[in-house]
Amino acid sequence: MTDVPAWLDRFRREAPRLRVPEALRPPPGAGRAAAVLILFGSGPSGPDVLLTERAATLTKHAGQPAFPGGRIDPGDDGPVAAALREAQEEAGVVPDGVDVLLTLPELYLSHSEHRVTPVAAWWREPSEIAPGHPGEVATVARVPIADLTDPANRTTVRHPAGLTLGPAFKVGGMVVWGFTAALLDQVLEAGGWNRPWDTGQVEDLPSVALDVTRP
Repeated sequence: MTDVPAWLDRFRREAPRLRVPEALRPPPGAGRAAAVLILFGSGPSGPDVLLTERAATLTKHAGQPAFPGGRIDPGDDGPVAAALREAQEEAGVVPDGVDVLLTLPELYLSHSEHRVTPVAAWWREPSEIAPGHPGEVATVARVPIADLTDPANRTTVRHPAGLTLGPAFKVGGMVVWGFTAALLDQVLEAGGWNRPWDTGQVEDLPSVALDVTRP
């Protein structure tokens, strides 16, 4: 993959060594296998990453920003195939234009009992994107890394009941939090893109996101 840009060099070197917190380490044999696609591209505003947002009308996971992804189906040849299939179904990504870079350490989400393998890829030939599941995916967006790392777009979110839920990003009209935000934070760190931000700034999670549990 000689055409992978140099700005991804550090990420490719550091990502396999991402630290998996104890709470996210998969117990042996536990959970259902899933995968998400971390798709890097070069857009009009510079390096970016693809995110989706689920429809606000859904009964579960309403309004949740996330990486494209889902369960690994029996017909999938592992997490890479599943991540690419889901990205095509959810956002219109053409797999032939994507070069897979690596898979990251598996993460376990106890609340949904999923073992999630993040798959990182380079969007060599970007395709037109659009929500692929009417009524399920509300938005697909290429979010500039510069926006994700802007300290003005970083915050810590808490549940209205007072529980701190972790870091969040306010980008593209979305509030990215939970599993996706935690993984994004590690991805940005691995790539050397993170910038200092005020971790003491805390905001309540928007009410539309309170039923969100999907990775």
